[in-house]
Amino acid sequence: MEQILMSDPVAEATEEKTLLLLRPRGFCAGVVRAIDVVRLALEKLGCPVYVRKEIVHNHVVVSELAREGAIFVNELDEVPQGSVVIFSAHGVSPAVRETARARHLRVIDATCPLVTKVHLELVRFVREGYTVVLIGHRDHDEVIGTLGEAPGQVQVIATVAEADAIAVPDPRRVAYLTQTTLSVDDTAEVVERLKERFPLIVAPPGEDICYATQNRQSAVKSIARKVDLVLVVGAGNSSNSNRLVEVAEHAGAKAYLVSEACEIIPEWLEDSRRVAVTAGASTPEGLVQEVIEYMHGRGFTRIESVDVIEEDVRFALPVELRA
Repeated sequence: MEQILMSDPVAEATEEKTLLLLRPRGFCAGVVRAIDVVRLALEKLGCPVYVRKEIVHNHVVVSELAREGAIFVNELDEVPQGSVVIFSAHGVSPAVRETARARHLRVIDATCPLVTKVHLELVRFVREGYTVVLIGHRDHDEVIGTLGEAPGQVQVIATVAEADAIAVPDPRRVAYLTQTTLSVDDTAEVVERLKERFPLIVAPPGEDICYATQNRQSAVKSIARKVDLVLVVGAGNSSNSNRLVEVAEHAGAKAYLVSEACEIIPEWLEDSRRVAVTAGASTPEGLVQEVIEYMHGRGFTRIESVDVIEEDVRFALPVELRA
């Protein structure tokens, strides 16, 4: 199948069933770095190499790395003392790092640099005497790790209603931070409400929502009203993938999240002539290609590529693996 690049693929009506492939989609720089960290550790250090939690939120990626020799654990007490352990892209709390030291583990940190940025911002705000409002999902690994930097001085909220409900010791000393994988629009609404309640609230020095999350959401918004359906390829526990579905729906499109092609329900495609496909930042391109093949088999024979934003971001490897 040839991908047909068009500057405006929705400008001309067509009776032919069309699949629009959004770019950017799939792996971001932080995910690429995290996967590279595991593979390089296996190559340079040999087995066993342990990984705490899912290195990224995608079961296909985790399964592939497990077949290559990585051992995934939930907590560090499952790791033999003195072993090599890798922290996932979502980051960890200081308590986890202390446990690693106590067990004499050799740590290689695959935390996304953009997540590390949020940790450092939180620590600075707390040291300066601010109450920090962390906008994010309480049960997400990234938020759990960030909150662990100063649990008594951080309040986690996710909605405008929760922004209305919080109480702080000093309304003049409040700062906010955000999880990196949130919906840009939903976060903006929460931030606006916080600013109404706390006019002196301090923002992070730079945008916390990561470039890849924003770019993929922008691509979806650019096409959502011009298609019959948006398919987002990603894991059910992937925050940024779920946000892509929400963004598409808020923009007026019918949208579904699928982890692989077999989850597509044929009834979704009834009366659909134009379907857009994108993927979360931890989704391998191979899963997208399987969706393309599935759709091709159901009559979507015209394939068009929709390029919205070009990405060229790279993150340096941890120092332990650079040589």
